[in-house]
Formats: sequence, C-alpha cells, structure tokens
Amino acid sequence: MNIIYIHGLDSDANSIKGSLLEEYCRQYDPDIKVLRPDLNKTPDQVFDQMLSLIDSVASKNPYGQDTVLVGSSLGGYFATSLSNHTGCPALLLNPSIQPHQTLQRFKHSAETETEDDGAKDESAKDESAKDEASEVLYTTSGGWRITNADLEWFACHQLSSLNYPKKVVALIKEGDELLNSSLSANFYREQGATVDMQKGGDHRFSDFKIQLPKVIEVIQQLVKGRLV
Repeated sequence: MNIIYIHGLDSDANSIKGSLLEEYCRQYDPDIKVLRPDLNKTPDQVFDQMLSLIDSVASKNPYGQDTVLVGSSLGGYFATSLSNHTGCPALLLNPSIQPHQTLQRFKHSAETETEDDGAKDESAKDESAKDEASEVLYTTSGGWRITNADLEWFACHQLSSLNYPKKVVALIKEGDELLNSSLSANFYREQGATVDMQKGGDHRFSDFKIQLPKVIEVIQQLVKGRLV
C-alpha cells in the first residue's frame, strides 16, 4: 500500500504528522510506503503534481497496489479534490473546505478604490489587473507566495460534492481554533462521508501520534472497502 501525505499551509515535506506517519509505518507496517511531497506551489501546480504522482505510483505497481491520500487542513482540501478526480480513498485531518474564504485573512489591506475619470486607457487597466492578481498576500514558511490569483483559483474550484463519499473519512477536532469544525463536519456528513468529530483538540491535531494505530486501521478499512 502507498500513502501520500498532503501537508497543510505553512508546512512542507518534513511536516510533523507526515514524519510521524512514515516512522510508524516503518516500525509497525513496513509494507506501507509513505510519500511526503513538498507542495509549496500554486494550487494548480499542486493539483497537477499530485495527479502525476498518483499516476506514477500506479504505473510502478501494475498489479494494483493501493494508494490512499492523507490530507491535513489545506491538504485535506486537496485530498478531497483529488479523491473526487481519481477515486483514491482519502483520510482527512481538520480539512479546509473553503480556502477561497479562509485564506482571505492574509490580505494585507483592503482593496483601494480608484476614481474612474474615463481617461485611463485599456492597456493601463489591464496592467493594473495583472498587478493585483500577482500581488503577494502571504509567504508560507515553505516558500509559497500566495496571491490573489491563487484565491481566485480556489474560488473557481470549490468543493460542492463528493464523487466517492464511501471512500472518504474526516477526523475533525471540535477545538479547531482556525477552521469552523462544524461547517466541515456538516459538509462531509451531508455528502455521505464518515465523520469522526472529536472533542477538544486543536487545528494541528496535536494528539496525532497516539491516534496513529486508529489512523492506520481506518486506512486499511478504506482500502478494503469495509468501512461502516
């Protein structure tokens, strides 16, 4: 089995949860290979990179070795989208479902209104629009420079449904201080996915290490199609 760990915002290939997952599998389930790509790129690049990785894993295992996506926070958004696209099972940790809205918090200042005197030519207007789209709103610790164009991409690729709800499990902490846990839980429940709403906790899923046996059990059930 292959697990592809999709890290969240302000993280990278060396994320704590991804590293803990790989170490646990190495020690207790060596037949499971954990892949931890660095995804500090624009969302369209992330999506294309992940599709290529999933295809690459499949091509190297012609006899049908299973691949499961594990996504945390923004990685949960990508895992959901990729599951919809490929049919891969997905385990989500405090998934973000509305990044086009939640990432608005990085806007440094409100848009400034400019007076239209009718004298501005079209080329100047086009240049202004390009500058706005490429304005850097925030740079993650991994080096992704988030722009208005990225927010627009997320707005154009909103999660509205699950194509394979029986292949999706969401572990959500009620105490998530960054995302609206109830909103996320309701979305996945309404779509028919399995939701484990856990009391307390935080956005970082700080007790992930002690939940690893359960995480692996859920992943194995997803692969076998035995989740109830």
